[in-house]
Amino acid sequence: MNRVTIPQGYVSRLSLYQTQKAIDVLKHAFQDEFRHQMNLVRATAPLFVEAGSGLNDDLNGVERPVQFDIPAAGCEAQVVHSLAKWKRMALYQYDFRPGKGIYTDMNAIRRDEELDNLHSVYVDQWDWEKVITPETRTEATLRAAVKTIVQCILRTLEKVKLHFPAVDVELCEEVAFVTTRELEARWPELTAKQREQEITKQHKTVFLMQIGGPLANGKPHDGRAPDYDDWALNGDLLFWHETLGCALEISSMGIRVDAASMDAQLRASGCDDRRKYPFHQMVLDGTLPLTMGGGIGQSRLCMLLLGKAHIGEVQASIWDEKTRRVCKAAGVALL
Repeated sequence: MNRVTIPQGYVSRLSLYQTQKAIDVLKHAFQDEFRHQMNLVRATAPLFVEAGSGLNDDLNGVERPVQFDIPAAGCEAQVVHSLAKWKRMALYQYDFRPGKGIYTDMNAIRRDEELDNLHSVYVDQWDWEKVITPETRTEATLRAAVKTIVQCILRTLEKVKLHFPAVDVELCEEVAFVTTRELEARWPELTAKQREQEITKQHKTVFLMQIGGPLANGKPHDGRAPDYDDWALNGDLLFWHETLGCALEISSMGIRVDAASMDAQLRASGCDDRRKYPFHQMVLDGTLPLTMGGGIGQSRLCMLLLGKAHIGEVQASIWDEKTRRVCKAAGVALL
């Protein structure tokens, strides 16, 4: 069910023209800061991959990929849901060494997404991946990467404010690291999303760790595919979005599965049939390098740093009639 709400009295801090200029400044500033701090090289990424290759991310396992035939190639293709597996394969093929990695613009279509202030059928991310070693395949490495990304976001906000003084967004520099099990123990009566709301409202900047495995109630905090993130070494980066008064997920990231964790997670999720795919075989036999990576939402980051109330203010997409009507009545311009 599609839902949209516009806060009472909301007025964009920037005009449409200023918004376009601010998005340009923001994206260039973050991209430059991010690649420098994380030691990443820009790479060209696919919009679609061959169906049956095992390279597409199945997200929660229920989302339908956009699929089409390519007669000249004699195959079926799927628009990517994410590039999690492709990036790791690329690092192997390009012979990247530990400590170095790639980033790219990832554009996707998620046709089954419910539409609201934060969700669109169009997804745009900075996807990144870097090679790590067995010795650095640790929670400490994950935490360090999270802190670096937060610093990149804060420095980007400073640059945006320098160019656009009307932007008055404030973010918390200190990251609260918490696991999904800790959240469940603290608020067992709440839903997973309600727990995220409460912890982010309290700490403002949160990295929620260990997503995918079952909690004490027998259910996972949220769905995660079993074949890219290690469920014990992953998480979501959340910021408190003052305009909407809600937790806003900016990034999902993690240390990727090694042979042992992929084996265990495929079994636990009933996905043993995936072992037949070349990607999965290359993880299980140790051919692919150990990596960590994630995606950082471009439109989400623009929403956060520019104080926007609806994702349609910072990206061009398709919306249902109710969304268009509510936004028009509130004076919210959808691109």
